[in-house]
Amino acid sequence: MRRPRKQAFRAPRLPVLHPIAIIMTELRSPTLPNLANDEQMFPKLTPAQVARIAARGRKRPIHQGELLVEQATTELPFFVVLSGEIEAVRPTGTEETFVTAVGPNQFTGEVTVLTGRRALVRLRVSQSGEVIELNRENLLALVQGDSELSEIFMRAFILRRLRLVAEGLGDVVLVGSRYSAGTLRIKEFLMRNSHPYSYIDLERDPDVENLLEHFKIGPKDIPVVICRGTLVLRNPSNREVADCLGFNDAIDQTQVRDLVVVGAGPAGLAAAVYGASEGLDVLVLETESPGGQAGSSSKIENYLGFPTGISGQELAGRAYAQAEKFGAHVVIARAAGRLACATKPYVVEVDENLKISGRAVVIASGVEYRKLPIANLARFENAGIYYAATFLEAQLCGDSEVVVVGGGNSAGQAAVFLSQTAKHVCVVIRGACLAKTMSRYLIRRIEETQNISVHPRMEIAALEGGDRLECVQWRNNQTGETKMHATRHLFLMTGAVPNTRWLDGCVALDEKGFIKTGSDLSQDDLKAGLWPLTRPPHPFETSLPGVFAVGDVRCGSVKRVSSAVGEGSVAISFVHQALRE
Repeated sequence: MRRPRKQAFRAPRLPVLHPIAIIMTELRSPTLPNLANDEQMFPKLTPAQVARIAARGRKRPIHQGELLVEQATTELPFFVVLSGEIEAVRPTGTEETFVTAVGPNQFTGEVTVLTGRRALVRLRVSQSGEVIELNRENLLALVQGDSELSEIFMRAFILRRLRLVAEGLGDVVLVGSRYSAGTLRIKEFLMRNSHPYSYIDLERDPDVENLLEHFKIGPKDIPVVICRGTLVLRNPSNREVADCLGFNDAIDQTQVRDLVVVGAGPAGLAAAVYGASEGLDVLVLETESPGGQAGSSSKIENYLGFPTGISGQELAGRAYAQAEKFGAHVVIARAAGRLACATKPYVVEVDENLKISGRAVVIASGVEYRKLPIANLARFENAGIYYAATFLEAQLCGDSEVVVVGGGNSAGQAAVFLSQTAKHVCVVIRGACLAKTMSRYLIRRIEETQNISVHPRMEIAALEGGDRLECVQWRNNQTGETKMHATRHLFLMTGAVPNTRWLDGCVALDEKGFIKTGSDLSQDDLKAGLWPLTRPPHPFETSLPGVFAVGDVRCGSVKRVSSAVGEGSVAISFVHQALRE
């Protein structure tokens, strides 16, 4: 492939909202990196590989200037270039900026061609020639049936998406403030969904702030999300962002599925991967972003097969790509509100307009960190109080003192990660030591890190500050002695509360609200649930036939990523048995 152009190309004038055009044109980066510099990201196919692709697609000519894909198009076609060249450009207001180009024996696309989401870039023919065109259905069949091409395509798609994320080459601009809790929330939502975006910081660019003021966008409107240069969202919810970007547009949410999985943490994604790969029609319902609590982990070092460790987000991203590869559908930013369990198929009710039916259900809704019983806690959430320790939070903390509350592995991983940039990390625990609740390798890491200190038998008693957290008070739970500690960053990773409120009495729970399954179910549990079968419940099956629970939400589960993955995958064998009944 010839060396890509460096310059931007001017597009025909398009109808855009004028204020947004100004923002995106004046504030975009003047130059973009060359993406076509990696043989794995832009491999060249062999004649034999091209022939196998041609058997599933159709050959057709392409002509210079022809628009093949417009930004925001759904159900994207996939092209293999036989001759000529196709360029990818990003529209920015009335102009467009060159991203990359593919030539003979190369192919277009990134993970969007598998998910069915809207196109992030515009594809246009820069040199006339001939291509093989495949629709999404045929591409999925090829990926699922041809192991060699599957490896080539999946690697390239994932690497291309990672580069787009790293360079912010997407269809959305986030205008916000480092002091805005909503800005951090949307950043995390986009990042954990691996959606590329450009960010404009009001504190660092006063001209932008003046521009927004000129168009009557006040402090209460921040953050502002601009979708595809045509739509402005003022302080939107995560669901509004997902709808604007079309995360769920390609999914038929009305059909009856073989399996509905509630929760896209490690357990839910494992169930989706194994279920879809074994031919089940699977839909996953996720409240926020794939990965669950594990997705917010900075580094998991004891997961089998990753001796150097892997971040929770990377692990979740790979699992999500696998699920999509095998044909599972994932609905993002839609929470289960109620399980209608009186009749079959079962129905997971999200709201009045969305009810998802399934012949079987896997509950993988996980847990959430227990919130401290402090009156003004909510006031400082995402404004000094955090429930995840990723590079986003680390950037906010900078070279300052931080406090991590909790004695489990998540807290240990957070403390070690934050110590790399923070001035000092205080780990506050209720117990006498970490030995009973944390893996030994993390304890050793904490002990050997000079800027981490552990404060045993302490609990957070009060929070103080103005618009942001400024100080915490902790109390010795034996002596009652209190101490004030100045910090603007408090990470809470204290215990777990199961996400089972939406089940509305459909399945048996233990005294802490976790779901009872298999041999943990007593005869009284089965009688109360009107168990209709002569057989006992399968492993991971709840008191409701065909409804299973896996991962952290299940009573007696081992709170580890690897065990959650194991439960999600093993449960599928029993789902098959339940579906045959």
